[in-house]
Amino acid sequence: MMTAKRFSSMALGISLLIPLGLVMANPTGNVYTANERSASISQVNLATGDVSTVALPIAPHNLQVSPDGSLLLVVGVAGHAGHSSGEKPGGQLLVFSTSALDRPPFSFPAGDHPAHVVTDVTGLRAFVTDSAANRVRIFDLEQRIELPGIPTGRYPHGLRLSPDGRTLYIANMKSDSVSLIDVVTLKETAQIPVGKGPVQVGFAPDGRLAFVSLSATNQLGIIDTARRKVISKVDVGRTPIQMMATVDGRQVYVANQGSGQNPDDRVSIVDLQTRSSLGTVTTGKGAHGVAISSDGAYVFVSNIEAGTVSVIDTSSRKVVATHKVGAGPNGISFEPPSAQ
Repeated sequence: MMTAKRFSSMALGISLLIPLGLVMANPTGNVYTANERSASISQVNLATGDVSTVALPIAPHNLQVSPDGSLLLVVGVAGHAGHSSGEKPGGQLLVFSTSALDRPPFSFPAGDHPAHVVTDVTGLRAFVTDSAANRVRIFDLEQRIELPGIPTGRYPHGLRLSPDGRTLYIANMKSDSVSLIDVVTLKETAQIPVGKGPVQVGFAPDGRLAFVSLSATNQLGIIDTARRKVISKVDVGRTPIQMMATVDGRQVYVANQGSGQNPDDRVSIVDLQTRSSLGTVTTGKGAHGVAISSDGAYVFVSNIEAGTVSVIDTSSRKVVATHKVGAGPNGISFEPPSAQ
């Protein structure tokens, strides 16, 4: 039986950075981060600024709140190997109740190198990319069993579900492609060539466009989902990782991580009408994960080198708060207040 240990925000410390003359924003809900370097997850209460951190038996790389907000799914590798260490310990999928993060979750073995996790629209089925096995693993969360997996391209990493809930898009880092998986038939229906070093994918709210971060060429690829082809590439910052479109479908926020030796600290804003960059917002060193509030008013960015979460007001395009979390925050997920 695994154990979980909770630390208070007093132990971590909280830093709210508000520029002079700026009225403090007041987002609500929770943000969760997967802190790979400290083998923990953090929960940020956006209304109060309180941060709680729970120690884990894995080094988590990614996490996701279920659609109804009841579950928090976390994937990573055991021990202190970390996502990019080259070691091959067993990976796990941990499933928490968001109302009881200090209780031991139930878990599944998830291959040697689980990278990212999402659920279907019901929240009853989870999909995990297993980079080492070149496949997506499927878990029935209600029956608590693993189902037969689906082969993908080489080294599948980030994945997200289309807005209509019918198709998984998966970034294959070593195939320079994006796999499309039908979540009903559980079969790969296409692989789209996209460019060098795809890390993560995303969607416009209407599903007509998909996006892919091309880390090797410092670009955001824009995919026409009907034609299943890349129709444009936009230059962004160094080593783009995750992205999210605004709820009005006009812009995409792209986190630029850079390298460990020379981290980037900017989030690029891409205009989808002109397919060009509108500029950048400075967050923290190693900008990595991106999530967005349900109303689109705020974008949340995990800064892996800084160990923080930045809150961006999308109307002013400025950072209005910064929260200290565990070391090495990678994946990030938002839980709206209505789900709590």
